[in-house]
Amino acid sequence: MPLPRPIRIAINGYGRIGRCLLRAIYEPPRRQEFDVVVINEPATIATMAYLTRFDSTHGVFPAQIEHNEHELIVGGKAIRVLHETDPKSIDWAALDLDMLIECSGAFGSRAQLQQFLDAGCPRVLVSNPGNSAQDVDFTAVLGINHELLQGDERIVSNASCTTNAIIPVLAELDKTFGIRHAFLSTLHSVMNDQPMIDGYHSSDLARTRSALQSMIPVSTGLATGVERLLPQLKGKVQAKSIRVPILNVSAIDLMVNLERDTSRDEINQLFQKAAQQWPGILDYSDQAHASIDFNHNPHSAVVDGSQTRTNGDGLVNMLVWFDNEWGFSNRMLDIACVWAARFLRQP
Repeated sequence: MPLPRPIRIAINGYGRIGRCLLRAIYEPPRRQEFDVVVINEPATIATMAYLTRFDSTHGVFPAQIEHNEHELIVGGKAIRVLHETDPKSIDWAALDLDMLIECSGAFGSRAQLQQFLDAGCPRVLVSNPGNSAQDVDFTAVLGINHELLQGDERIVSNASCTTNAIIPVLAELDKTFGIRHAFLSTLHSVMNDQPMIDGYHSSDLARTRSALQSMIPVSTGLATGVERLLPQLKGKVQAKSIRVPILNVSAIDLMVNLERDTSRDEINQLFQKAAQQWPGILDYSDQAHASIDFNHNPHSAVVDGSQTRTNGDGLVNMLVWFDNEWGFSNRMLDIACVWAARFLRQP
């Protein structure tokens, strides 16, 4: 749905997702739906400019990057930069925003997110699931429930990269076969809450270990996230996650027990067809792949048909690839557009 004007946004937190958001706006074909007004990030503006221009994962930025004392200049467009850690210290109302996109990961509770609203932000789109479903007004996953956005929400979550990846796959399986039980094992690339060499972590002993040297089991809320979006699967899904020492791209090893028997060919044909029905969200490939093949892939998920297995008794094993940075960042922008199409037309 075309927008009546560009969405005036702020990016709060300019780490991996924040920078990918900006890149996704400026990569050809440029997303004209967005006007980035301000970025709030504690780092120095010189460092922000450097990390914007040169990215070890996604390459050189597709537009000229400059900066001055108070602005990041992207393709000739000046974006104001703030360095506040307390959202209440910024007069967000004075910036005339439509939406703040929260990418720092530091705000998960309703009380924390409410600080942005109290300081003048009209709306907040969150790049995490929130601490619980009650901490946000709506959790949106493109292709699943985005059409239910009304426009009067104040805090919307885009769930997580892993949830966006697995929900379309589970939805197709449940609709076609019915799901008795599912077990999800995520092999997730390293994240910035892991030390390069052994070091302290505030809550997880396993994450004190070097991200470079080991595969590291970590906790995950994926099963809860699935139940939030697909409540009919409540109590049927379990999940675990292992961080693996690669820079980007993750995979989900899905083991699912279906209500009826099926075959490898039937499963793969289902997802070949689904890829046509979910353009830009779900893709399918049956080529021989390594994870690097999916770096900078904008889909939420790519089903790898070469790895589909069945045992003739309703038990199916599948492999689903996803770029946990780039795919999720593109979904954030997609959801922002869907939401804005609602609220920009309201009186």
